[in-house]
Amino acid sequence: MRLRAATEDDIPALAEIRSTPEVHRRWGGGTDLVAAVTEDLADAGKQVLAILHDERVVGAIQWSEEDDPDYRHAGIDIYLDPAVHGRGLGADAVRTLARHLIDDLGHHRLVIDPAADNHAAIRCYAKAGFRPVGIMRRYERGPDGTWHDGLLMDLLADELVR
Repeated sequence: MRLRAATEDDIPALAEIRSTPEVHRRWGGGTDLVAAVTEDLADAGKQVLAILHDERVVGAIQWSEEDDPDYRHAGIDIYLDPAVHGRGLGADAVRTLARHLIDDLGHHRLVIDPAADNHAAIRCYAKAGFRPVGIMRRYERGPDGTWHDGLLMDLLADELVR
């Protein structure tokens, strides 16, 4: 597994991954997923990295940060091609990005917010050291238009599983 900055050349592969039922159910993005991925890459408030396995794009992991000194922290989001689920790539990508955010950028706290019923994602994040903080009720609207609970998880720098 390797991470690198996502580029315009990655948009078709990332849009295809986002179109898989498993990913689209969690990430949405409407019917024009090329536009959704393009918008993500253009968003100055987040950094999007391509996840590569055997030199093939298999997903994306992105991060953003709160710069207010009194609340400084970073947040992570990730999606992975269902064809490579269960291989530890997601946990490896989360750990790798968390290490960068902590060691290189000096963040003391990271957050991630999977859907409360996404047990595979929750297990993945726990492998990196994230802990549940609490349920955020009716936190996000799903592609089906209904509201779903989210689970806020956080990780303090000294809790990262290296």
